[in-house]
Amino acid sequence: MGLIRGYDPETLRELIDPRECEQRLEEIGAQRSLPDLMERVWLLKVLGRFDEALTVSEQSVRQARMGGTRKDLLRARVLHASVVHSRGGSIAAEQELTTCMAEGEGQGWPAIAAFAAQHRGRVHYDNGDFHSARRDFKHALFLRQQSGASEDDLESTLMAVDSADQRWAHESAQAHESVSGDVASEPADLVEAAERAARP
Repeated sequence: MGLIRGYDPETLRELIDPRECEQRLEEIGAQRSLPDLMERVWLLKVLGRFDEALTVSEQSVRQARMGGTRKDLLRARVLHASVVHSRGGSIAAEQELTTCMAEGEGQGWPAIAAFAAQHRGRVHYDNGDFHSARRDFKHALFLRQQSGASEDDLESTLMAVDSADQRWAHESAQAHESVSGDVASEPADLVEAAERAARP
């Protein structure tokens, strides 16, 4: 998407100019071709208009199912799942994205499978499961390399891998410090308990 200005390294959300996106929405208007519907879904999603995005994404899935190719339907389903995730439905989104990933890889469509893997990684990332997010982002990177993706797509996935790596490392370090602190306090606790028991 030419409207993406980059990605936030903390949230992994697209950085956009709202005015440009609103203008593009007006240009598309009420056009009902599948590419137009899917672009409207994306624009509404990045503008935070999630209820509208869900309605249009459901239309795009129906249209792809009736008159599109299997690839079209798979792309529309991934985009729909990303909207469901944005509205807080992380469990439903993860299930749908897992199915889409499996179908994309099974059909030999690495670019679509990568699209699904990247979005499933974002679901895990937002849920604080940075280990799973890291795994999905790395898989998306592999699939995008396999499909000959653009430098921009590869760079966005590399940034996602790096962000998940940092969060996971920080979380692991905190857990290690917590365990070390608990272990270090045990001898003192035992001494105090023994002293209490020895008192008359």
